[in-house]
Amino acid sequence: MTALHYCSSGVQAVAAPGRGDYNDRMEPSFDHMTPAERILYVQDLWDRIAPEAEHAPLTPAQAAEIDRRVADYRAHPETSIPWEVAREQMRRRR
Repeated sequence: MTALHYCSSGVQAVAAPGRGDYNDRMEPSFDHMTPAERILYVQDLWDRIAPEAEHAPLTPAQAAEIDRRVADYRAHPETSIPWEVAREQMRRRR
């Protein structure tokens, strides 16, 4: 799979990680990209990572936090609110 590199002169194909000197071919560097170019670059990067992210193991701290939250919910279900309500509350705070 080929990565896309976004720069002010247009889109340029770059070798995917593990298939050459990926970082050496990234010109201009990330620090020299415009904010819009950085966003496009990160979106492309995330599109590559996302399919594998669900297979990443949880850290012990993450697993412990999930266990704590589930136990808290089971002990006090009346304090929980549905996701749809929480999302709407967050949207109104903006």
